[in-house]
Amino acid sequence: MNISSIIKTAIASCVFVSATLADVIETNDAARLVGTVKGINDGKITLSTSYAGDIQVAQSEVAKLTMDSALAIRLEDGTTVEGTIAPTSDGAITIDGGASRVQAPVTDVAATWAVGGTDPAIIALQRKWAYEASLDVTGKSGNSENFGSAVAFAAVLDGKDDRLGFYTAYNRQESAGLKSADQFKAGVDYSNKFNSSYSWYVRNEAGFDRIKAIDFYDVAGAGFGYTFATKAHQSLTFRGGLSFRHETYSPVGSSDLSSVGLDFGLAHSYKWDNMKMTNSFTFVPSFEDFADYRVTHDSHLEMPLKSGPWKIRLGVSNDFRSEPQAGFDELDTTWYTRMVLSWD
Repeated sequence: MNISSIIKTAIASCVFVSATLADVIETNDAARLVGTVKGINDGKITLSTSYAGDIQVAQSEVAKLTMDSALAIRLEDGTTVEGTIAPTSDGAITIDGGASRVQAPVTDVAATWAVGGTDPAIIALQRKWAYEASLDVTGKSGNSENFGSAVAFAAVLDGKDDRLGFYTAYNRQESAGLKSADQFKAGVDYSNKFNSSYSWYVRNEAGFDRIKAIDFYDVAGAGFGYTFATKAHQSLTFRGGLSFRHETYSPVGSSDLSSVGLDFGLAHSYKWDNMKMTNSFTFVPSFEDFADYRVTHDSHLEMPLKSGPWKIRLGVSNDFRSEPQAGFDELDTTWYTRMVLSWD
């Protein structure tokens, strides 16, 4: 055998070994896809390829499936086997677990995960904490002196059927030595799902706004929610219920506010590949006088800084009180740019 033949044989052997080590999907229309199966979930097989990145193939469109790497596999009937997958003559698959073999249609595979790992269905049921801290600082010196800062922190415990969130924020601004903002708030929000669309909630927020002469305020609400959109990239939830609103004021002779009323809210989010927009709106009118109400609004666009935990947030928030104290405007609007750090 000459050198040329040896080289050709070696190349052919490498190609053969590479092909035999790869996972192969053959579809009903005779397409043959070669790569590495990353997982089977939600009726789809995710195949990682060197020529087209990750590809998702519907299990119903798969005629043959071959996997050389062992995985933990759960079938629709709850049977769990750890092993490799080979096609059978009738279009089903054989899961080779060494000591045992199981045959089933490809469509009966409910989920897969790494050997020694945790079933995705169990992970989905587990609650998980997520945290977020943000900061923005502004300043100016020279012909005028200005300084401002705003800090915020949020913690969310998210589960399959419920969500518990805590948040707090403080904003202080000074212009020419005079305070133009001095606000603090802290709140808690809990929601629990009846199903994918309906839920109930309770919430409470308290704080102060010394520029508006509000020494203390508290808004509590409880009611029901309805989710219109539950797609992976978008959510839209409407809330409606009852509220209790209390405010105490610093001017001498001012009458404090305590009223029962309605509680309405709207929360919306939309995700792109590398951006996310979030909108929130609350409307709290009083039963005693529907002309006396408070409206809060926040909209922001969030973009990650490379692939790390840091993000930049551009947004606007509004706080409207229909009947403010004498000498104060009804509406406060804040435009902001914030650095946000998120972690689990």
